[in-house]
Amino acid sequence: MKPEPIHDIAHLAHVELLTDKPEASLDFFVNVYGLTEAGREGDSVYLRAWDDYEFHTLKLTASNTTGVGHIGYRATSEQALLRRVAAIEALGAGIGWVEGDLGHGRAFRFRDPDDHIFEIYFDTHKYVAPPQEKPALKNQPQRNHGRGCAVRRLDHLNLLARDVAAIRDFLPKALGSRVTEQIVLDSGEVGGCWFTVNNKSYDIAYTRDHTDSLGRFHHVTYAVDQREHVLEAADIFLENGVFIETGPHKHAVQQTFFLYAYEPAGNRVEIANAGARLILDPDWQTVTWTETERKKGQAWGLKTIESFHTHGTPPVPTAGH
Repeated sequence: MKPEPIHDIAHLAHVELLTDKPEASLDFFVNVYGLTEAGREGDSVYLRAWDDYEFHTLKLTASNTTGVGHIGYRATSEQALLRRVAAIEALGAGIGWVEGDLGHGRAFRFRDPDDHIFEIYFDTHKYVAPPQEKPALKNQPQRNHGRGCAVRRLDHLNLLARDVAAIRDFLPKALGSRVTEQIVLDSGEVGGCWFTVNNKSYDIAYTRDHTDSLGRFHHVTYAVDQREHVLEAADIFLENGVFIETGPHKHAVQQTFFLYAYEPAGNRVEIANAGARLILDPDWQTVTWTETERKKGQAWGLKTIESFHTHGTPPVPTAGH
């Protein structure tokens, strides 16, 4: 018999993004991307999309660098949290407990094999909208304010890794994640891997860091309801002088309809419509893409832009710089 699936983690909860241009980054995320400021503490501003139930899904922290600070997942219960802590400590990846921040209670932190910092928690601070943000429907946490791109919810993030195969082995043991899709190159090296802890098609992806660096960030993604909203976002970016890297178009892997851009500090962001793809099959077999298949480009033939393989944050100095 196969091992019993692990359902201790509910969902991807938040991402901490570092910026060396805090005022410009905050202006982008609020007025162009369309997030709402929920609170401030120290050098961090806590942001949320209008249909996120938690206090925040993006923690924007002023820093002398860029990239990702940490990634948060919420457990399904206090007991589930403790089970994951025991499993992570058995893997030798634990950092320890922290008190949490404005968005949630105590959390257990750990490192993945590529030195990204994660945390898991259960006690959370659910968002309570002030009068001017109260929605007409009581089953929605906040009204859709229509500001900027007005993204609806946190969807996923992508991290870079020196050894994606090591991550593929680690995350199922640490979080109970399932591998839904992967890219395996002709050399046998794993070029990319997509994971989920629930019935979403993916909540986190890892792709190969060609600089051989550790702990770097590729992009964070918020979802909108329709493809048309992604097209509107492209016009909003254009009107606001935001650099569009690639898209709108449709991925072959996971079939996400995408648009990629850089926020002012250089961190890559995506607006996406993931469609209705859910992984309801309890014994889903990982879909493997070959190097030849990926060289064909995206779903409708758009070639993957070179910077998609080279740009990450923080930037890596090149020879002579």
